[in-house]
Amino acid sequence: MPRPNPTRARALALACAALLCPLAQAQEDDSEGGLALWEVGGLGFGVRQQAYPGADEHVNRGLVLPFVIYRGKYLRADRQTAGVRAVKTDNVEVDIGFAGAFGSSSKDIDARRGMPDLGTLVEFGPRIKWKLGEAWGGRFRLDLPLRGVFDLSDGMAHRGWSLEPEIGYRRSMDNGWSWGTSVSAVIGDRRINRTLYGVAPQYATADRPAYQASSGLVTWRLQATLSSALTRDWRVFGFARLDNVSGAANRDSPLVRQTNGGTVGIGVAYTWLRSEARAYD
Repeated sequence: MPRPNPTRARALALACAALLCPLAQAQEDDSEGGLALWEVGGLGFGVRQQAYPGADEHVNRGLVLPFVIYRGKYLRADRQTAGVRAVKTDNVEVDIGFAGAFGSSSKDIDARRGMPDLGTLVEFGPRIKWKLGEAWGGRFRLDLPLRGVFDLSDGMAHRGWSLEPEIGYRRSMDNGWSWGTSVSAVIGDRRINRTLYGVAPQYATADRPAYQASSGLVTWRLQATLSSALTRDWRVFGFARLDNVSGAANRDSPLVRQTNGGTVGIGVAYTWLRSEARAYD
């Protein structure tokens, strides 16, 4: 049995924490006059995730992870941002955004049995965010992220590029609950689409013919999030996502077994330490 790779495990933990911190952190200014400049804590969560858009099977994951949040003027690790925020005006920001998905073993997915495993993918790259205005007590925003895709299970091997234009709405309630919803289109280059949907000739079978994937639409995506502060230090959060591959570039791949698929998750976060200094914004 191969020995665990500590470096890879730490990278996976940090990546997952970065992806889930937006749900775990406070969304409203606290009673002391604003959010803290930095916070340190931990979160635990469980996820039931569609193996990949178009798959007819799911994978389950549960983890306990540390997180660090920093809300500086330029250096940010906050709300799916990690790195330098290069531009900020009243309506436009440019920063580095994160996304990702857990991997799955091909022996557990009938459609991919005998093929290489799908690794845990983490995506990061530049993102433009436009504030579109306010309505019904919340805010609309357009995100345009261009992300490089890397495989944590294979030494951060580059798997291609993705683009995910997204329109989202978020509202924070007076009772401490925050909720949001968004709709987006995930577009991949040929390399990442080949990773998800290509079937090389050596992996072809009688019911899984060879298939050469092309660049283009991966999936339409509808997502909802919900979170609430139980106390100043404890927070619960949940999310749900629906993927639809209607009109996708590789809808005819033998690895696509169904049109719709869902992902759900729930978790709890605890803030152990926070600064007395307030965030820049």
